[in-house]
Amino acid sequence: MTHPALQQSHGPEFTRIYSYGAARGDRVVPNDELIGPIDSSDEWIQQRTGIITRTRASADVLAVDLATDAAREAIEKSGVPADQIDLVIIATISNVRQTPSMAAVVADRVGSNPAAAYDTNAACAGFSYAVTQADALIRSGAAHYALVIGAEKLSDVVDPSDRSISFLLGDGAGAVVIGPSETPGIAAAVWGSDGSKADAVTMNATLTEFRDGAAPWPTLRQEGQTVFRWAVWDMAKVAKRALEVAGITADDLAAFIPHQANMRIIDEFAKQLKLPESVVIARDIATTGNTSAASIPLATHRLLQEHPELSGGLALQIGFGAGLVFGAQVVVLP
Repeated sequence: MTHPALQQSHGPEFTRIYSYGAARGDRVVPNDELIGPIDSSDEWIQQRTGIITRTRASADVLAVDLATDAAREAIEKSGVPADQIDLVIIATISNVRQTPSMAAVVADRVGSNPAAAYDTNAACAGFSYAVTQADALIRSGAAHYALVIGAEKLSDVVDPSDRSISFLLGDGAGAVVIGPSETPGIAAAVWGSDGSKADAVTMNATLTEFRDGAAPWPTLRQEGQTVFRWAVWDMAKVAKRALEVAGITADDLAAFIPHQANMRIIDEFAKQLKLPESVVIARDIATTGNTSAASIPLATHRLLQEHPELSGGLALQIGFGAGLVFGAQVVVLP
């Protein structure tokens, strides 16, 4: 049986990030507010994590609201009309509805209806995963302009008495607009997973166990030592590979923007990558906390505000977390 050859789409050769937008939770929560139930101290939290305060959202502010605010800023700064954005991806683990996606709601709210829209769950690597997808989909011709958002309200999945992770977590959303470029603006990703370590960061129960009265409301837990060792040793290797596949060295970087998981992990990364003094390192965790999929775009947004001279420079971004999953790539800062 013969038939005409199917037509396939082709997009631009290169893409880049046009702009960043940010929204943090409206409440500043100091360590002192959290230390009672975990029998800890402000000093212990600061020493172990580098966190002084974290931002959390009030009860009436949802993750989808934070995502909308961050998206509006990114779109406004990008110069791309909202109705030309035909792809919206939200990386999140904290959509309180299994369906519909936050992305479809945000696409409509910001004026990008009828964009293709979906949520993706790759935990703290979610933003990197979503940027990788947007870049590939634009270059294939499946989309023209993409809105990529990392959005979390992790305070919804926190147990105040949990010592393993609860005091680390904050709420926020970071967004980017990605579109065609005349020169490469997003290098190839180094991404992957290790599901054999799925228990290292996980929920302590399922929704069905909660429904059946067999477990309390599911909240996040982590095996701190396992995650720390994996992040410091394995993720430093991933970061080095991301530099290699981009064809650059640490000396070429203007900024290093790792997932804001723990200040000690960030410091160890910098050491292992032998970053020169000239590289600006994102340390947004000190006042924002760990916002999972939102942490890299939030940290980048703050870095560009504080260091406008970084614009046009190269940044290494790396996310890693529950799955376990990881994703890293070098990008040109807008």
